[in-house]
Amino acid sequence: MIFQGGITVGDLLDRAADLNPRGEALVYPDRDLRLTYRAFREACDRVARGLMALGIKRGEHIAVWAPNVPQWVLLQFASARTGAVLVTVNTSYKSFELEYLLKNSDVTTLFLTAGVKDADYIAMINELCPELAHCLPGRLNARKFPMLRNIVFIGDQEPPGMYTWEQMLWMGEAISPAELRARQSSLDPDDGVNMQYTSGTTGFPKGVMLTHNNLVGNALGIAQCLNFGPEDRLCIPVPFFHCFGCVLGTLTCVASGATMVPLETFNPVKVLETVEKERCTALHGVPTMFITELEVLEKQNYDVSSLRTGIMAGSPCPMEVMRKVVERMNMREIVITYGQTEASPGITMTRTSDPIEVRVATVGRALPGVEVKVVDPATGEEVPRGFQGEICARGYNVMKGYYKMPEATAAAIDEDGWLHTGDLGIMDENGYLHITGRLKDMIIRGGENIYPREIEEFLYTHPKVKDVQVVGVPSLKYGEEVMAFIQLKEGCTATPEEIKEFCRGKIARYKIPQYIQFVPGYPTTANGKVQKFKLREQAIHELGLYQAARVETA
Repeated sequence: MIFQGGITVGDLLDRAADLNPRGEALVYPDRDLRLTYRAFREACDRVARGLMALGIKRGEHIAVWAPNVPQWVLLQFASARTGAVLVTVNTSYKSFELEYLLKNSDVTTLFLTAGVKDADYIAMINELCPELAHCLPGRLNARKFPMLRNIVFIGDQEPPGMYTWEQMLWMGEAISPAELRARQSSLDPDDGVNMQYTSGTTGFPKGVMLTHNNLVGNALGIAQCLNFGPEDRLCIPVPFFHCFGCVLGTLTCVASGATMVPLETFNPVKVLETVEKERCTALHGVPTMFITELEVLEKQNYDVSSLRTGIMAGSPCPMEVMRKVVERMNMREIVITYGQTEASPGITMTRTSDPIEVRVATVGRALPGVEVKVVDPATGEEVPRGFQGEICARGYNVMKGYYKMPEATAAAIDEDGWLHTGDLGIMDENGYLHITGRLKDMIIRGGENIYPREIEEFLYTHPKVKDVQVVGVPSLKYGEEVMAFIQLKEGCTATPEEIKEFCRGKIARYKIPQYIQFVPGYPTTANGKVQKFKLREQAIHELGLYQAARVETA
């Protein structure tokens, strides 16, 4: 049954814990962490009381900047039980992007770890908030971020100016379970519960406001299409900061009483080891992840016979990769989900019962409770089946809007409640959708959505850059790579490495152009508009990317 109203994320967890108290909810094999649904709910409630002790009110924005650590999952459900809105921060963000998010989102509390790979989160937040070094925890008064008062560190250190996770839990002992129950019972399913930043065509990301109804409805629909139940164990190597991880992953498990088996960061060997050790029945991933897992399986054998299903999504799914995953990884019921953050995120999905031909060649049909149509972008009129047009969706899953951006919201959702995705597609006679292109000027690299305008705005700050045009070019590994065509100011010279070095540490690594070409000008239309499709064609020819350009996707 799909709930389209009347249930919050907190209610969903209560339902799972009541129906399956002894079933495993959350497992981290490397940490020797195993929580039953009863223990998981108790742990979430302890964190929720800690949040209330920090003074966090219903509707308040709190952010989490961390890889897939256990505390992330606890925060997801604990914040929902208190009525807070969890703002998810991309783990690849550098100071330039973090500063914008903290200013725009009105976050009052930031949770963070020490960092990932070469990213030092403690150093970055201290650079942005020099006041941290001299303030008491909970008393931050940052010039750049007047709303931000609490920073909570997840880890073994005790950085100056920050609470530790354990200190927050200890403070929560002062809040009674009855106070938490009263808070949870006061919440409305139409309240915001999550905010995720998606890159914007205006050059700056937009905060997508998602409600309990949005996320719970989507999780229940996804669980139904996956045929998920308490006997399922889902390996989750996709990041929690995207809807793929925290809706199609954790929330879908709770919606069905299944077991969450996350990986803190993606590693194909660790994925296969986890599937074998934990006898996972399902595995999620973007195409790039499955490609690298298949490469590992060519060299080394792992027992993946327990696998049954999972979702491939996040970027166009190559048909040949889908077939190999079915054959080599035993994922006979693997499915594709299509959507976007603004749709919580699922819009269409193939079903486990669909023939393999349908599951590799389409992105499925509408999820339960969701309407989908294809319209002429010029007129807005629905086109006949078999004709290309813009994909539009309507239903419980459509976002509340973009935070503090009413004009952008109105541009995305029309007066009749239809979300205009900016994606082009064809719907067949049976309602199955095939993605054919994009109206939006967006690059999808390994599951990360990148708007060229954001990179262009940043590169304009380079003192030698006169003009820049960024496009996506085909890639066998990532689906697309970023390429920048740069016009330099008169008398200036530069190298691609110099431009890349300028980007390092300031924008996320996945946004740094893989290819850079210095050009005297750009192909334009009669009225002077740059023809980016011609730049893409030029790049395919000059870089010899013909094989990648020919890959068929669903």
